[in-house]
Formats: sequence, structure tokens, C-alpha cells
Amino acid sequence: MATRKIPMRKDVLTNKMYPKREMVRIVKDKEGNISIDPTGKKPGRGAYVGLDPEAVKNAKSAKILEKVFSHAVPEDFYDELFDFVDHQKARMDLFGDLGKKH
Repeated sequence: MATRKIPMRKDVLTNKMYPKREMVRIVKDKEGNISIDPTGKKPGRGAYVGLDPEAVKNAKSAKILEKVFSHAVPEDFYDELFDFVDHQKARMDLFGDLGKKH
């Protein structure tokens, strides 16, 4: 059986490449609202963040997402993103790759 190509994306917080399944998509829509996109299908300008809660903490102080989206990002969004990333990382550590088909 042929090996499948794994789609890779660059983490905007660390500038490292990771498999798309191990990342969280953040999207800015036409109205300028920034939100977490767990499905990866929301319309708008997207950016990917790895499952590293420490990188999210550093991004909050360095205002990295403001630079990426050229738009103001509310302080509470960083807290929401931290909680989401921390939860996803815990799930990944506990269950492994949830996207694998057996």
C-alpha cells in the first residue's frame, strides 16, 4: 500500500512546520472577527497554531496574532486560544492521533 502524503502547515507562533492534524486554525472573517476554527473550513484569512500552550502565552505578550492578521486581537481571545490549545494537547497526549483510521 502506498504511503499517503501528510499535509504540513507552518505555525505562525514558532515558524515551524507541523502536520495539519496537529494544529489549530485561527480565522479572521470579512467583518474582522477573529475566532478559532476547529473544523478548518470557515471562510476567511486563516493561520495555524501548534499545540504548544507556552507559545500561545508568548504570543500574547508579543502580540504576534496582531501582526499576522494586521488587526487588533482582544486579550480574552488569547485566553480562549490558550484553553483550547491546552485541551487539544491533552487529548493528543491521552489518545494519540485521533485522526488515524485503524
